[in-house]
Amino acid sequence: MNVIVLLLLVGLLLLGFEVFVPGAVLGTIGAVAMLAGCGVAFYRFGAATGGLTTAVAAVVLGVMLWAELVLLPKTRLGKKLLLHKAVDAISQPAVADAATVVGRNCEAVTALAPSGMVLLDGRRYEAWSQSGFVAKGATLRVVGLDNFRLIVTQS
Repeated sequence: MNVIVLLLLVGLLLLGFEVFVPGAVLGTIGAVAMLAGCGVAFYRFGAATGGLTTAVAAVVLGVMLWAELVLLPKTRLGKKLLLHKAVDAISQPAVADAATVVGRNCEAVTALAPSGMVLLDGRRYEAWSQSGFVAKGATLRVVGLDNFRLIVTQS
């Protein structure tokens, strides 16, 4: 009986620590410990006691999750742990619109060998040259788009 209680308590404790430690390691180990506790209860005491142990573990787990997800965010500690603002910035510039850039001329800001940067309407774009190597400062023509870069050729 002590083994079952110990496994369930260790499992709940590790699942509780999962809130404070990022990653899924403690939660996974805690879930395995709780499942092992329920398994030992089934093995040692039969289906009735094993089922009761599993039901009690599920109820306690549900109460703990409710406390973590509903009550904790309202506490002073929870307010320090949780984010309150969304990040609405982007890490990459917007992709060029094919209808507005194809057929236009641009200038090589870096040497394209065959990839590099070009300047079009005061905005820098990553570009790939169909012509192979292009020196810095050369005038190029945009002939298409490939995912996030312009496809250019010497004009």
